[in-house]
Amino acid sequence: MTSFYELVDNQPKPQFSVTEISVKKGDKVRIKVTNTKGDHDFKLDEFNIYKETPLNQEVVIEFTADKAGEFIYYCNKPNHRTLGQWGTLKVTE
Repeated sequence: MTSFYELVDNQPKPQFSVTEISVKKGDKVRIKVTNTKGDHDFKLDEFNIYKETPLNQEVVIEFTADKAGEFIYYCNKPNHRTLGQWGTLKVTE
């Protein structure tokens, strides 16, 4: 996925290109994030994941989905989550 922002009504709108990921419990998950514009990171609280995503560098995030449910991943930079830079990881049994 990419992490970026675009201008909407002259205001920055940070976002991820993928807003929903579905996996099965027990799966090894590998998410590749490339920041193409702006200053972003990737955070997924329930799996203790936090990664900076430097501009124009692919960052690989790997973990085992060891719990079922719906979890929010987001950019932890100020106001980015509030402005819409988040998505849902769905882990099914």
